[in-house]
Amino acid sequence: MSAPFDRAIEEFALYLRVERGFSPNTERAYRQDLRSLASFAEERAAAGLADIDLALLRDWLWVGTEAGLAKASLARRAASARGFTAWLARTGRVEHDLGLRLRAPKPGRALPRVVAQTQMSDMLGGLAGRAAAGEPVALRDLALIELLYASALRVSELVALDVDALDLERLTVLALGKGNKERVVPFGVPALSALVEYLRRGRPALLPDGDAPAPKALFLGARGGRLGTRAVHTLVARLLSELPGSGPAGPHALRHTAATHLLDGGADLRAVQELLGHASLGTTQIYTHVSTERLRESYRTAHPRA
Repeated sequence: MSAPFDRAIEEFALYLRVERGFSPNTERAYRQDLRSLASFAEERAAAGLADIDLALLRDWLWVGTEAGLAKASLARRAASARGFTAWLARTGRVEHDLGLRLRAPKPGRALPRVVAQTQMSDMLGGLAGRAAAGEPVALRDLALIELLYASALRVSELVALDVDALDLERLTVLALGKGNKERVVPFGVPALSALVEYLRRGRPALLPDGDAPAPKALFLGARGGRLGTRAVHTLVARLLSELPGSGPAGPHALRHTAATHLLDGGADLRAVQELLGHASLGTTQIYTHVSTERLRESYRTAHPRA
């Protein structure tokens, strides 16, 4: 990658992080997209930033389509390119924003995986049985899954929690979401019980030995450091693999499940939007589609004239 491209991409990534408040994961994805664009531009003999035009951008998206990229990935690539070209024009690095009219296929509205309430009860019951012996990791896993399901937190929000984010009297947790936006999220009594037991018997046993200051992280790994997202993914994937059904098997499935169960139970859509930390109500509405699909399936299987 040439120096002008590389320097501009890094400065744009800094702008996303500092001025726009993008999360590290989103910033990393934009940087990867733009590095791909820069490599493609250089293959097409684009000498500099001013040579990025609409035709080149469309060709880049078309090559991604031919390579089998998902519509969501193509939509993100288009967003990355539009944001980059707009920033280049606004900062005077190029004369015009040539990515303004770039469009990509809209992401498909695939329905997320939803775990049945009975299956969630079985999963949590199994975790409670393993935690009954008092093994620290088992106590942590029960508290983690109870809180994840009760609060519908993103996995990044969950692992970022510190102990002082919990309010055990009000049964709430202070989460730091996308764009560094804080929100207070409630949880229920079963999650409270699991958290209290973990804090009393599990977490102290996981703390690192020695004179080092105790970590602030709520959920600790086996070596005493903050538990990472990969460990949570592994745990949830293992638990979901034991249940009937197919589809995504990561922590986001539990977030989808919690949101759908709330709506099935009569929760207001805007309240669920606030709980999930969605900026747009439209993002939350996918869960109404899930509930509608469940209703239609129940109708088809139960109604004699379906």
